[in-house]
Amino acid sequence: MSHSTVPRSGAGAKAGEMTPDGSPPDGAAGRAAGRRAGSRPGQGAGKLGFRLRFRRDRTLILMTLPAIALILVFNYIPVLGNIVAFQDYDPYLSDNGFVAMFESPWTGLENFQRIFADSEFWHAVQNTFVLFFLQLVLYFPIPVGLALLINSVVRPRVRAVAQAVMYLPHFFSWVLVVTVFQQIFGGAGIIAQTLRQHGHQGIDLMTDPGIFKFLVTAEGVWKDAGWGIIVFLAALSSVSPDLYEAAAMDGAGRWRRMWHITLPALRPVIALLLVLRVGDALTVGFEQLLLQRDSVGPGASDVLDTYVWWNGIRNQDFGYAAAAGLVKGVVGLGLVLTANKVAHLMGEQGVYKK
Repeated sequence: MSHSTVPRSGAGAKAGEMTPDGSPPDGAAGRAAGRRAGSRPGQGAGKLGFRLRFRRDRTLILMTLPAIALILVFNYIPVLGNIVAFQDYDPYLSDNGFVAMFESPWTGLENFQRIFADSEFWHAVQNTFVLFFLQLVLYFPIPVGLALLINSVVRPRVRAVAQAVMYLPHFFSWVLVVTVFQQIFGGAGIIAQTLRQHGHQGIDLMTDPGIFKFLVTAEGVWKDAGWGIIVFLAALSSVSPDLYEAAAMDGAGRWRRMWHITLPALRPVIALLLVLRVGDALTVGFEQLLLQRDSVGPGASDVLDTYVWWNGIRNQDFGYAAAAGLVKGVVGLGLVLTANKVAHLMGEQGVYKK
């Protein structure tokens, strides 16, 4: 006759076990089981309480506090300054600019009415969207193609050198970038001098308003394509080589492997960067265009950022400048939400989940 040992309902029962009569363990073992589960009464056994989660993640939380402080100081607190868009703001009414906000006269929607009635504003909006679409069509696919090209290079040293050479212009300032293009495509540049030496008339592409938008796009490609290459190469590094080997054994060539393995792996990253790029549609390069404004004229180079500078900040009409910036921010937010919704419809996560 076998004898079964009945565990005691107390310290002798293991944590999380039930006693023979079906009741949960009591005593020290029951409290230990509750602590390990991290649950309070009414919580599921798999959920951790706030205090436990805080103790577990406190190191990571402390590491993020400086970044959170920077975001609050430089991104969220300045949002309160948008109130000057509804005022005739005069910073000289007080020694403290914050106090001057309360002492400036209230004008309501007058600044917005002035903006929408200004033909120069709508011309700047038109130039902004034209530049955005050009950069989206001509600039955005180039980093993807270059990343695929570099990823196909077999020798690691050649791949590293090519990536470093393409990434180097990202660290150049726009002053240096414009200077390099001036030395190549300007009236005294290499191309113009070579044409004159062979009996032809020199050209000056840097002062031609007709091709200025394409020139600006080319400058952006040369400067920032290397940054996009790094992002897409990081996504490609997560693709298992076994997929390529299995596809090759099934008879898929290089183009078929790229179409069915590489591009699907890049699709989530492409969707995310595309949403961010659409959200940044109204910011097409302030410093870059301001440096070349005198050479091609305001008709070809004025965008929303330069319009705000010349018509608002430079003339110290701060309320007008704030109103134009607020319009730009609202439109940019709408574009982000729309693009993110399109990404969801395509089955991608986008900036945030549904």
